[in-house]
Amino acid sequence: MTSAFVPMTFSRGPEMPNRFMLAPLTNSQSHDDGRLGDDEFRWLTKRAEGGFGATMTAAAHVQRVGQGFPGQIGVFSDDHLEGLTRLADAINTNGSLSIVQLHHAGMRSPAELIGEAPKAPSDDAKTGAVALSLAEVEQLRDDFIAAARRAEQAGFVGAELHGAHGYIIAQFLSPQYNQRTDRYGGSLENRARLLNEIIDGVRAETGPDFNLGLRLSPERFGLLLAEIVDVAAELLTGGQLDYLDMSLWDVRKTPVETGGADGEGAEGDRLLIDYFTGLDRGETRLGVAGKIMTPSDVDWCLDQGCDFVLIGRGAILHHDFPRLCEDPSFTPVALPPGRDHLRAEGLSETFIDYINGNWPQLVDG
Repeated sequence: MTSAFVPMTFSRGPEMPNRFMLAPLTNSQSHDDGRLGDDEFRWLTKRAEGGFGATMTAAAHVQRVGQGFPGQIGVFSDDHLEGLTRLADAINTNGSLSIVQLHHAGMRSPAELIGEAPKAPSDDAKTGAVALSLAEVEQLRDDFIAAARRAEQAGFVGAELHGAHGYIIAQFLSPQYNQRTDRYGGSLENRARLLNEIIDGVRAETGPDFNLGLRLSPERFGLLLAEIVDVAAELLTGGQLDYLDMSLWDVRKTPVETGGADGEGAEGDRLLIDYFTGLDRGETRLGVAGKIMTPSDVDWCLDQGCDFVLIGRGAILHHDFPRLCEDPSFTPVALPPGRDHLRAEGLSETFIDYINGNWPQLVDG
């Protein structure tokens, strides 16, 4: 059994002082132009102060037209460097690894937010998205790479590529949403080409100690579990990534594709997590996210074979979740907590309102 409080090394960069990573959580606390907001700074640095071994930003868009949410932090312009540098320095100073998540919403970019039709691998009538030209795909690749360079320049020890939850990298991986007939569409090899070119480009254009991770989700949004397992298997042993972050919705759920429900799997069912913990991973670390709320949840994930956990809801409820987990009997505050509790935990009214609109069970009023 691996303890959650044992440090973890990566192939590149500094070691993580424990097995708790702050999950990337949308919070809408930055400025309309992508500059870091003081509320977002407070939210993140309070988690670094609270003992998270690594503190990851919310999704940071790599192109202006890739914005997915109001108040989203950006990493597509040098105008963002001042805030990013301030944030990275504060996280690092608190002994936590600073990581920026690189994101493009693709067809999930609201037209009213970006002022034009969203871009996607292929035309999509439902969202009004229009297909990227070949030159635009290459520019998208280059802008992900440039964003990683910018994150490194700002002092972040690493970056995570957001390849999950139906955003643009996941859209390219999806046989449903990627109907391209050029080298970025068709076979799984072609649909994964953009992701692999981004990874290779980041590796080529950042320093030898820059930590690089990837978030994938294995189902929904037009993805096929077997294909995501194949992508994960190749990347885990490829040596280019330092970690793979699997967003599983619920670490104890069974796959929807095999008839599993969204809740905990029935006895004897193969759990979604098992498809990934069973893969050869070489020197690449494996983390999971999905309703990890108690010390026993953390221990269960590590016992399943994961290297670390990513904490979302638990981090919203308690900025010092890792330290609280030192007590095996710790249980989070009862749901739903009041607004005063969330304010005391470093959430702004904007973030609290966002949570209330999407997960009302997490806010009392």
